[in-house]
Amino acid sequence: MDSYADLLSRAAANPDVLGLILTGSHARGMAGPASDHDVIVVVSDERRWRPTSRSAELDEIVYTRDQLADTSDEWQRYAFRGARILLDRTDGQLAELVQAQATLTGSEAAAWAREGLDGYLNQIYRAAKNRRDGAPVLARLEEMESVSWFMTALFAMHGRVRPYHKYLRWELRTFPLGEPWHADTLPERLADDPSGLFPDLERLARAKGHGDVLDAWGPDLDLLRRE
Repeated sequence: MDSYADLLSRAAANPDVLGLILTGSHARGMAGPASDHDVIVVVSDERRWRPTSRSAELDEIVYTRDQLADTSDEWQRYAFRGARILLDRTDGQLAELVQAQATLTGSEAAAWAREGLDGYLNQIYRAAKNRRDGAPVLARLEEMESVSWFMTALFAMHGRVRPYHKYLRWELRTFPLGEPWHADTLPERLADDPSGLFPDLERLARAKGHGDVLDAWGPDLDLLRRE
């Protein structure tokens, strides 16, 4: 019996296991020959299951119900996007908790969008000044940092948690954002010219009611528009 099948068997036989959640490439239909299984084991008490373990074949990650309900770890939340529930002994509560992790509330979406937008503007503004001053390598470093902020802003403006880069094409193909955010082109645009995405993001931000974040930059935005 392989490690994944063994986990399913052990969980089914243990009443202290409240549920199993499959995440990662296998959950999203993207698994390849080298893909491991990522499984969250939800338990009533951490002491009643062995600690989190990771191997080339299986990541067995232990959560209590309270830990699953905690959405404060922003980076971890995308792990639950497209997750599959393999076992649920909570009368549907597990599905609700997974959904809460994978989606944003209205207030979260607004806050993340504004913070991401301002962070993106800060990084591409620094990049623009470095290019102006003849420091293209430093400009590129600033642009590299801008990508994470851009992703947070873009997806939050659509009410969604930003995907990990590995799943960006999957996310855009499975849940399209529409023009001009295409699965076949956005990753390349981000990799090649993050600053060049500013006009498109500005239009979206103003349409979503975040124009004040942009306007707070005053005439400094002119430098970005000349890029």
